Amino acid sequence: MRILKTPAHKYLFLISALGILFSTFLIKIPQYSQMDWIIIFSVSGSILILNYYIIQMPPKGNALSMDSSIYLASLFLYGLQFTLLVLCIHSIIFAALQRKIAWWKHLFNFSIYSLMIIGAYYAFIFTDGYIGDIQINNIVPYLLSLCTYFILNLLLVGLYFIFEATENLVNFFKEFIKETIATYFSALVLSLVLVILMKTEELFGLTLFTCIAFLLSLAFKQHFNLFKEISEKANKDFLTGLNNHGYFKEIFEKEVATAKECDQPLSLVILDIDDFKKYNDLYGHIQGDQLLQEFGALLKAECDAANFIVARYGGEEFSIIMPNTNCDTAFSFMNELRKKANDTYIKGVEGLPYGCLSFSSGIAECEKETYSISELLNKADQAMYAAKNQGKNLVEVYNEHSEYSLQRSLSLEKDLEEAEHQLKIFLSKDVYTYRHSKRVYQYAVDFSRVLNLSDHERKTLILGALIHDIGKIEVPRDLLNKKGKLEPHEWETMKKHVTWGKEIISTNKKLEDLIPLVELHHERYDGNGYPYGLKGKSIPKLARILCVIDSFDAMTTERPYQKTKTFQEAIVELHECAGKQFDPQFIEPFITMIKQLDHSGEELEKELVTVS
Repeated sequence: MRILKTPAHKYLFLISALGILFSTFLIKIPQYSQMDWIIIFSVSGSILILNYYIIQMPPKGNALSMDSSIYLASLFLYGLQFTLLVLCIHSIIFAALQRKIAWWKHLFNFSIYSLMIIGAYYAFIFTDGYIGDIQINNIVPYLLSLCTYFILNLLLVGLYFIFEATENLVNFFKEFIKETIATYFSALVLSLVLVILMKTEELFGLTLFTCIAFLLSLAFKQHFNLFKEISEKANKDFLTGLNNHGYFKEIFEKEVATAKECDQPLSLVILDIDDFKKYNDLYGHIQGDQLLQEFGALLKAECDAANFIVARYGGEEFSIIMPNTNCDTAFSFMNELRKKANDTYIKGVEGLPYGCLSFSSGIAECEKETYSISELLNKADQAMYAAKNQGKNLVEVYNEHSEYSLQRSLSLEKDLEEAEHQLKIFLSKDVYTYRHSKRVYQYAVDFSRVLNLSDHERKTLILGALIHDIGKIEVPRDLLNKKGKLEPHEWETMKKHVTWGKEIISTNKKLEDLIPLVELHHERYDGNGYPYGLKGKSIPKLARILCVIDSFDAMTTERPYQKTKTFQEAIVELHECAGKQFDPQFIEPFITMIKQLDHSGEELEKELVTVS
C-alpha cells in the first residue's frame, strides 16, 4: 500500500480512508457510566473470543463467526456510536495480538466493518427501526438492516478480488452469495436472540450467548474434523496415500473448467511404471506394493514442490494435473522426474530391463476447445503408449500429427460403413433426417478439403456429419413429421436429440471422438444455443464447423415446420448470423465453396438429390 501501483492498492487506500473518516466523524464518546464501559469492553472481549472460536461447517469448512451477530445486536440495542466504539476497541486489541498480520490488512478490515455497520444502522433507522427494544411485529427494519450489511460486505470484499484480477465478477458474486447467505440470516436470528438475552440481564445474557457459541464451536470443530478425516480416507488411495482415481477425476473436472474460464494453460500427465508386472513376478506382490509406495512418495514430494496434483490412476499407472503449465514446461518437469526415478534405488530394480526404476509418460495440454476430461485423458494415454512403443523410459507429448494419432484416426474411415448402416434406420422412420444427414456428410467432405484440417480432424468431421442427428431415433415419429410450428414442450423434446445421440455414440469407444459433434452442433457462437449454452471458442472447432454446414442444409431444404430458403437467401442468412449463431471465420470459406460448386446452386442441388 506504500506505493499505489495497482487498482487493488488504490481501492484498499480508498476504502481504508473512507472507513476511518466516517468512523472518526461518527464516534463521539459521551459521558458513559462505569457500567457502560464494562459492557463495552465485555462486548469487545466476546467478539475477540468468538473470532478465535469460529464454527466450521462441512463440507468445505465454511466458517460461521458470531462477530456479525454481536455487532448487529449492539446496533439494535445501543445504537451506532456504541457499536463503532466496540469495533474500534476490538480492532486495536486484535491488531496488538495479531502483529504478524500486515497493518494495512487490519486497517482495511476495520474500515469494511465500519462501513457495513454504518450502512446497516441507517437502513434500520430509515425504515423506522427502534433502538433499544425488539419489535418482532415490525420485522422489515431488521431484514433491511441485515441486507444492507450483507450487500456492503459482498461489494466491498468482492471488488478487491476483482481489482486483484483473481476472480471473475459474476462467478465471485454467485459463489459468495451461495456460500454466505445462510450464514448472514443465521447472524440476524442470533443477533435478535442476543438482544433478548441482554435486554433482561446485560452481562449475564452476553456471557450466556458467548458460552453457547463457544460450546457450539467446539462441537462443530469435532464434527468437521471427523468429516474431514472420513473424506480424506474416501479420497485417498490406501496403498500410496495419493489421491485415488475417483477424487482425481473430480479435481480434474474443476481444474479444466478453471483453466478454460481463466484462459490459463493446464497439462495432464499419465505415467506408467515400466515392466512392473515383471517386477511382481520376480519378487512378489508384497515387494511390488513396497515399490508402489516408494514411487508414490517420490511423485508426491516432487509434485507438492511444484504445486501439482498427483493421483494413483490405477495399478501401476499414475496421473498428474499441472495447473497453469504448458506442455513444454510439463515436458521439462517430467524429464527431470524421469531422471530422478532412474537414480532412485529401490530393492530389486536391478533385475528390470533398464537396471533401474523407470516409467513411460504421456502429456496432453488442455485447449480452449477441449470438449471433456475424457478427451484429454485419451490424448495423454495415447502419448504414454507411444512412449512405451518407442522403447519405454520416455516422455512423449501428444501431437495429433504424430504417427500414433494418425493410425488411430485411420480407423474412423473403417467405421463409415458401420455408421451409415446405423443411419439407414431412419429410412423406415424419418426419410427427411436420413437425406439431411447424407447431404451434410457430402458438404463436410467438400468443406474439409477447403479448410486446413489435419487428417484426424477431417475424418472426424466427415463421420460426425454423417451421424450428427443419430439421437433423433429416440424422438417420436409424429413429432419428427409434424406439419407446422412445434409447441414449446415439443421443441424441448426435439432438443433432447443431442443428448440421446451422445448416449448412443458413447456405447462405442471407437466413436468417442464424435461425441462433441453429435452433442454440440446446436451450440451457438454467441452462447444462446443448446444443450449447455457454450460460447465462442469454448465450443470445439469441429462442432462450430458442423453448425454452419448443418444450418445451411436445414435452411435450403424443405422441412415440415420451416419455410425453405433459396441458396442466395441462405447465404445472406449466414452473413447476418456470423458472430451470432456461427463462428465468423468459417462463413466466408463455406460461402466461397458453395459458389464454386455452382453459382446458382442448381447443379449442386441435383448432386445432393442423387446422394440422397
